[in-house]
Amino acid sequence: MAKLSLFERRRRRVRTALRNRAGGKPRLSVHRTGKHIYAQIIDDAAGKTVAAASTLGEKGSGANVDAAQKVGKDIAAAAKKAGVTTVVFDRGGFLFHGRVKALAEAAREGGLEF
Repeated sequence: MAKLSLFERRRRRVRTALRNRAGGKPRLSVHRTGKHIYAQIIDDAAGKTVAAASTLGEKGSGANVDAAQKVGKDIAAAAKKAGVTTVVFDRGGFLFHGRVKALAEAAREGGLEF
């Protein structure tokens, strides 16, 4: 079996801790690439995505803090529409700073609790 990368080890460690603390709450999962940032609210019990937002379809937005803040506000609005108010934040293997932190803070301002 191949060794796991540092990113993959960090991602697994974060997900394991979340499963122990989640208590049936949906998970706000964040993924970022060099060009885009994505956010999904996932109900793990049902195995369904409740809400999603990203910078994919938007022209001129890219991988910066302003775009991440917009995605955070969009995911909070989509969650409210779906009836979700409380989530657990899944940063994956990404460190909590920069774009990931901006998305999380914007989602909190938008009304999500975590």
